Amino acid sequence: MIDVRRGAERYPGGDREAGIDTRHAFSFGGFYDPDNLRFGPLTACNEERLAPGAGFDEHPHSHTEIVTWVVEGVLTHRDSAGHATEVRPGDVQRLGSAAGVRHVERNDGAEPLVFVQMWLVPEVPGGEPSYAIERGLADGTPYPVPAAGAVLHVRRPAAGERTAVPDAPRAYVHVVRGEHRLGGERLGPGDSARITGEKGLEIEAESAGELLVWELP
Repeated sequence: MIDVRRGAERYPGGDREAGIDTRHAFSFGGFYDPDNLRFGPLTACNEERLAPGAGFDEHPHSHTEIVTWVVEGVLTHRDSAGHATEVRPGDVQRLGSAAGVRHVERNDGAEPLVFVQMWLVPEVPGGEPSYAIERGLADGTPYPVPAAGAVLHVRRPAAGERTAVPDAPRAYVHVVRGEHRLGGERLGPGDSARITGEKGLEIEAESAGELLVWELP
């Protein structure tokens, strides 16, 4: 089964006056939808846009694996475990909040910041917080998130190129850039597909693009 969700259908969030524009793919905060709580372990896929100087002040998380992919600009991250980093396009950041951690996310640069943040539920709750950043993840290199039994694949196909969807129990595709075709559907930036029980699927790029593809249990 292929369930396509359009970027225009995402729930609006954030705080426009504070320079924060968020688009939620799943039920989130005040936007509660009991039929759209999660897909496998994936519980959030947020498109975030922060104006220069804007950001999320220190706030808590627990029992969540938080994976961040920067599209444009530079994300400043600080957390209560002592990590302070700058995340740039091509970097993958993972924060395992475990039993509890607090963090700050800001755009301290002069240009707009765009990033995609994805939350996954770990298979075993609790434990100690963990942090990792992979600089310049190469195209097609799998990025495992063992705590959630999931693997992220970043694909940057050229126009006309085909990309295989993992033959997993579930797969989640998020379009960052470009126009693509999947199972007869055209997907553009912000669109996503939730795929269950399919094998041998391919995504065809109609233009050069960028895809985030989750292989899920």
